[in-house]
Amino acid sequence: MVECNQERLKENCDCTYMTCSRRGKCCECIEYHLKMNELPGCVFSKISKDAEKSYNRDFNYFAKLVLGG
Repeated sequence: MVECNQERLKENCDCTYMTCSRRGKCCECIEYHLKMNELPGCVFSKISKDAEKSYNRDFNYFAKLVLGG
């Protein structure tokens, strides 16, 4: 079984919400956002830092960014 190195993940986490209790805990973060019908911030930061900083985690917003709109 592979151990999750949360300190390393926290250092490399792209999310700008620094006080989040799920920071560096990718499994918890993904689970939380999917339950809210959202995507985690890290997927937005791969497209645009400004998109991640908007805190808009909506699937439709992500699709518009990917399609260039």
